[in-house]
Amino acid sequence: MLAASLAAGCTTSAVRLQSPEADEFVRIEESVKRVGDYTRPVGMQFLKVESVGLATGLHGTGSDPPPNSRRGTLVSEMQQRGVSNPNQVLGSPATSLVLVRGYLPPGIRKGDRFDVEVRVSSKSETASLADGWLMQTRLREMVVLGAGIREGHELGLAEGSIMVDALVKGDADSVSMIRGRVLGGAIAARTRDLGLSIRNQHQSVRISAILGIAINKRFHVFEQGVKRGVANPRTDEYLDLIVHPAYRNNIVRYVRVVDQIPLRMTAADDLAHLQMLERQLLDPATSEKAALKLEAIGRTAADVLAKALKSNDGAVRFYSAEALAYLDDERAVPVLAATARTERGNRWHALTALGAMTELEAYDSLVEMLHVESAEVRYGAFSQLYELNDRDPVISGEMLGGEFGLHELATTGDPMVHISRSRRAEIVIFGRDLQLQLPLLLFAGENLMIDGRQGDMLKITQFRAGQPEQHEYCSTALNDVMRTVVQLGGGYPDVVEVLRKAKAEKYLDARVVVDALPSAARRPRNAERSTRATVAAVESEGSAAAGRRTATKEIESSVR
Repeated sequence: MLAASLAAGCTTSAVRLQSPEADEFVRIEESVKRVGDYTRPVGMQFLKVESVGLATGLHGTGSDPPPNSRRGTLVSEMQQRGVSNPNQVLGSPATSLVLVRGYLPPGIRKGDRFDVEVRVSSKSETASLADGWLMQTRLREMVVLGAGIREGHELGLAEGSIMVDALVKGDADSVSMIRGRVLGGAIAARTRDLGLSIRNQHQSVRISAILGIAINKRFHVFEQGVKRGVANPRTDEYLDLIVHPAYRNNIVRYVRVVDQIPLRMTAADDLAHLQMLERQLLDPATSEKAALKLEAIGRTAADVLAKALKSNDGAVRFYSAEALAYLDDERAVPVLAATARTERGNRWHALTALGAMTELEAYDSLVEMLHVESAEVRYGAFSQLYELNDRDPVISGEMLGGEFGLHELATTGDPMVHISRSRRAEIVIFGRDLQLQLPLLLFAGENLMIDGRQGDMLKITQFRAGQPEQHEYCSTALNDVMRTVVQLGGGYPDVVEVLRKAKAEKYLDARVVVDALPSAARRPRNAERSTRATVAAVESEGSAAAGRRTATKEIESSVR
């Protein structure tokens, strides 16, 4: 009984001490109406587009497809494109009917590129799609209606070199030889609009206008030099929403922030609102949502977010820095750079936030990350720099054969070669003057041989069925080898095979990694994430900031 009384007394005391503040928070929260209280986002799902296509250039591994609806669809498509005898083409072992599938992400613009998957049907006799080329294919949304399938509008065009799964797996099993991708091989035919649907009980012209005013007060864009808001109240139940450039690589966050934009408040409520959010920001249990609400307010909330960067809790520091980054505040950089280096769970979010900034400090931190040990950090930083400016001399490269990019970066640390298997066909070399080790004899697939058993030059020979063999000589420099393979008619899959074989047979003294991209899906939600290593990294990042401009100039000089 005594214990119960003491416990009850403590609880009563705690409630009595906390209730005025808690009541005030509840009052403020209830008084603040936000965009998300009245709307639902539209257009946030990935949209699947599909088609039946034709793969050509196969080395006798194709097949004549059985008579069915897919064959009929492909024959009809070929006839529309002027192919005089489509059945004869389909009967060739150099061709195969393939199923093509892609996913249009939210907010994709007309002309943007995306990947497509290519595979043969389960009843096909095609043995391999290696070295295949996907002929131009119209991609459409397929809808099941009753017992049939209806095709929607044309939403994309796909074409390009097929990179079979076996190339990167290193295991030529029967399944991986008949499945592959065309990297960035599809072009969106339409822009996928985002929007906000006003909830039924709130639909009116007045509410639609109020929402548009609130959103446009927070976000605007410039189109042909003219400033305009991102929201367009089209009707009493729907608003169009333009993606703000800062969020082009994180549309999910953009929609979350728009949801948290407050509607009209008095000056007194505005001050009380900031004070409440500051308290919530410092609490690890509520810091993430509080940071989003402060970001939704805009620049006037920057100082509140900056105060939380000194918190002892890693989660509080990170969420505050992430929100500050989208406000383009350089105070976010040390925390985000340290997070990218040391925390895999938040690495994607930290790098993406740095890439959203225009501040020189953010750019310098990304350049500095090109030199670190982690493959994810290196390539993640490269990707953000490429998005910022693909002609930046620090990361710019060249197109080989009009098919894939080759980027050679003057970085320190262990040499590394990165192979892309998504978004863009590209090879990124971290480190200068990578060489193949002599003597060597290397076979890449069935059509390419690299012979370096005599002298200090390589003889690269290309074999084609029914054609005389071709050969060229080149140095042992890795970039020279790639250019020569392309000169002989090879493509991205051939270069990938050369790299994979050279590494496996120990002719290349460098790490070779595939798609070392940080993942947005592995974000932790744990207030105990803060470690001494992260704190030390933050301190190191802060002290290194002053020297970044010098390092950047040195890299640019070596590139030139």
